[in-house]
Parts: sequence; C-alpha cells; structure tokens
Amino acid sequence: MLRARISDALKKAMKAKEKHTVSTIRLIMAALKDRDIAARSKGNSDGVSEDEILSILQSMIKQRHESVTMYEQGGRAELAEQEATEIVIIQTFLPEQMDEDAVNAAVQETISNLSAISLKDMGKVMAALKEEFAGQMDFSKASAQVKAKLS
Repeated sequence: MLRARISDALKKAMKAKEKHTVSTIRLIMAALKDRDIAARSKGNSDGVSEDEILSILQSMIKQRHESVTMYEQGGRAELAEQEATEIVIIQTFLPEQMDEDAVNAAVQETISNLSAISLKDMGKVMAALKEEFAGQMDFSKASAQVKAKLS
C-alpha cells in the first residue's frame, strides 16, 4: 500500500513537473530498492515490510534534520532550505505523528502492560512500542522517556 502511494506520488510529480518532489521520491525508491535487494539475499523474496518502509522514511527524515542543522551552522541557508523541503515531502508518506502527550501516554501504558520495572526491561518496552507505533512516533524521544521512567 505504501509502495503504491510512493509510486503514484512519483507519477503525479512527474506529470506536474515538480523537479524537487521527483528527486526526493526517487531517493526514497532507491533506498527501498537497496533494502529489498538486501532482504532478498536473506531469503525474503517479497522485499521489506510496511513497518520497515516506515523505518526507512523516519531514518531519512532524521538524516535530513541533522543536515539542516549542519548547513545552518555552516551558513548554507539554501542547502538547509532544500533539506527542509525534502523533510516535508518525505513526511507526506508517514502516518500522522503522535504529539508529546500521546507518546508519553503510550510509553506509560506499554510499561504498565509489560510490568517493566528496571532499565533491564527497556529493550522489550522499546520493541513493543516500535511494533505498535511504527512510523507514528520519534523513537529517540520515546527512548529517553522510557529510560527516565524506568530509572
């Protein structure tokens, strides 16, 4: 489903002659193809799953946020703006992101459901969050919350 949305968006952007959107979507598709090839070598002929695609998209956004920061520090505003535009394009393929209160509630509920009590349980809490909320939250922020609550 997500693959089809990405492919359709590429076709629309090409018809509308939106060069920046086309190049960004092609970057997404190249990353997907790389992961598909790696998955096939491990015996998975279907390629990567929807959750993995969401993870790839989130990684791409994270990389671009870091690039924006670096470009701004280096005084390269035009490159920072280009990266910010790519972030917006990539985000269109992600489900709506949870706000901080919703992330906090999800973390608390997951900790309660798993009866997690110490930092040793952090791995299983994060795994449960990634399984249930793939693409919907920033897991680096969630990880900090989990660590704080289990400390």
